[in-house]
Amino acid sequence: MARVKHGCLLKASNMARNKNIFKSGSGVWLWLGIALIILLLDQLTKIAVVGAFQLGETLPMTSFFNLVRVHNPGAAFSFLADAGGWQRWFFTGLGVVAALVMLYLMRMHAGQTLFCLALSLLLGGAVGNVIDRVLYGHVIDFLDFYYGTWHFPAFNVADSAISMGACLLILDELLRVRRGR
Repeated sequence: MARVKHGCLLKASNMARNKNIFKSGSGVWLWLGIALIILLLDQLTKIAVVGAFQLGETLPMTSFFNLVRVHNPGAAFSFLADAGGWQRWFFTGLGVVAALVMLYLMRMHAGQTLFCLALSLLLGGAVGNVIDRVLYGHVIDFLDFYYGTWHFPAFNVADSAISMGACLLILDELLRVRRGR
């Protein structure tokens, strides 16, 4: 009888532990929701740009900002843009692997607000650019900031989210080190 009772207690303990795991993971939905919003904003703005602009067409908005349609077959700052085509699948695969790692990390650390917000921004941006690579073979960029004749490389909503996510990851780590964890 004691053995059965102990077995039931062990089962109940495992069930409680599993519920806690499920409960801590339920926060993942918030982070996935943020990633989905980023993804939708990215894709909707790219659809609007493709519908309104021809490749290379520019619309001056201010003395320092244009809307422009450019295609980037490479990575950030057109890294490997002229590599011959293999980079499309390399960066697609890299984006998929990164997304899976981010999902895992979000699941494991769902209660860490700043960390998961950073991952959400990174995830939404990464998936947005992966979709472009799969559908078009390049990433659609359209935000062009400049000063005089100097132009910052054109970018998009996904790139902005990735940059903000990276900054938040650095901030999260600095705060974690400062707290001594």
